[in-house]
Amino acid sequence: MTLLVISPDYASHLLPLATLATAWRERGERVVVATGPATAGIVDAFGFERRDLRLGRGSNPGVIAPGEQPPDEGASLRGFFRATELGALATLRYQAEERLTDLMWDPVGRAAETARIVQDVAPDEVIVDHLAFSARLGLLGAGTPHGDVVLGHPTALPVGREVYGLPPAWPSAFDPDPAGIDELQHVCRQVSERFTEEWNRAASTLDPGHRAVADAFAEHGPLVLYNYPSELVDGDRRRLLPPHRFLGSARRTEAEDGEVERWLASGRPFVYVSFGSFLSVRGDVLARVVDALRSIGATAAVATGSTDAADLGDLPSDWLVRDYLPQVRLLGAASAAVTHGGNNSVTEAIGSGVPLVVLPFSTDQFAGAAAVEAAGFGAVLDPNAAGADDLAEAIRGVLDLPADARSRLDAIAAAQAARPGPEVAFEALALRPSATSAVIASTSPAAPR
Repeated sequence: MTLLVISPDYASHLLPLATLATAWRERGERVVVATGPATAGIVDAFGFERRDLRLGRGSNPGVIAPGEQPPDEGASLRGFFRATELGALATLRYQAEERLTDLMWDPVGRAAETARIVQDVAPDEVIVDHLAFSARLGLLGAGTPHGDVVLGHPTALPVGREVYGLPPAWPSAFDPDPAGIDELQHVCRQVSERFTEEWNRAASTLDPGHRAVADAFAEHGPLVLYNYPSELVDGDRRRLLPPHRFLGSARRTEAEDGEVERWLASGRPFVYVSFGSFLSVRGDVLARVVDALRSIGATAAVATGSTDAADLGDLPSDWLVRDYLPQVRLLGAASAAVTHGGNNSVTEAIGSGVPLVVLPFSTDQFAGAAAVEAAGFGAVLDPNAAGADDLAEAIRGVLDLPADARSRLDAIAAAQAARPGPEVAFEALALRPSATSAVIASTSPAAPR
C-alpha cells in the first residue's frame, strides 16, 4: 500500500500532515511526500520518500525570514507584519487582498504536475492540505479520491453563510468597528468571487467538461479530515459539515533533545511560550509576555523564533530560551501556554491538556481563540492592546483553571491519547472502496426531505 501526502513547502503545514502519515509508516506501508525543497529535511527526518512539488512562491523550513524569500514574497510578508501592528481588521483585509496570488500560484501548471506525480506514484490513498488549492484542482480534475485535510480552524472550509476570511466569531477582548467588519466582508466577498473565477478558469483548462462552482473556497474532497478537536465545534455548525472526521490533533513524536530533557528533569512547573514560525517576528508582544511572566515569578520555556532573545531583556537563568524548541514535548509537561493561536499550537496544547492564553493576530486565529474561550480552556487578549499587567492576570487565571474546565480538558487529552489523530485518519482512508463509501455516507449531513 502506498500513501501520497501533498503539502505546501511550509513546516507548519507539513509537520501535521507527515505525522498523520506515520500511521501508514508504522504498518510498514510506503509513504511518499510531494512538497517543495525547503522542507526536504523534515521529509527525510520522518523517513519518507519525496517528490518535488512547489505549490507557492514562498517557503518556510521552520522559522520565517522575509529576506530569505523571493522578492515578491518577502515584500508580502513585510506588509503582513506591518498590518498586524494596526490590528485585526487591517490584518484580515491585507490577507484577503493578498489571497489571489498567495493561494492560486500557477494553478494549471501545479495541478498538472500534481496529476503527473499521482500517475507516477500510483498511490492507494492520498492526503492533501486543503489550502493546496492548485494541487486539489489536479486531484479533483483527475477524479483521484483523497482525504482533504483542513489544518486550520474548521472555518478554513466555509459552510452555510460563512465567507472565507471573515471570522464568524470574535473573542470577547475584540470589539471590531461594525463599519470595519462590513468593509472586510465586502472585500472578502470580492476576493471569493475573483478566486472562484480563477478556479473555474483553471479547472476548465484542465477539463473542458468542468462545471463551474459558485464558491471555490467551499469546495472540498470526498472526505474532509479536520485537524481539530470536535469538542471545540458547536453543534449547529457541525450539522452543516461535509462528510468528515475530526482528528483531534496530529501531535508528532520529536527527536529527543538533551538540553530540553535536562531542563525538564527539575520537575518545576513552567509556562510554554511560542508565537510560531511567522508571528514570532512580533518581538514587542513577546517582550510584554516575558515581562508578565517575570512579574509573577513564573518559570518559562520561550521559543523566540525570529525575535532576538537579546531584545527581551534580562531573562532568568532558570528559563529555557531558544529560537526553536520541541513544542509537543514541552506541552506534554507544561502547566500553561501562551500562543498566537495557530492551529498546531491550539490543537497540540488541547491534546496535551494544557490551558492557553491566546493572543490572535490573523486569519483563523480569531475563530480558534473564540472557541478556546467559549470552552473555558483559556483566556484571550488583544496582542496590540494587552499590557504586561493584563497578561500576568491572564496567565495566573489559566494556571488556576476552574475544576470543571480542567476535568473536561483532561478528558479530551485522554481521549486523544487513546485514539490519536493518525489512527483516525488511517481508519477513515485505508478502507476498501465499499467500506469507504459507507463511512462517507454515515458522516454526511442529512439530505433535505
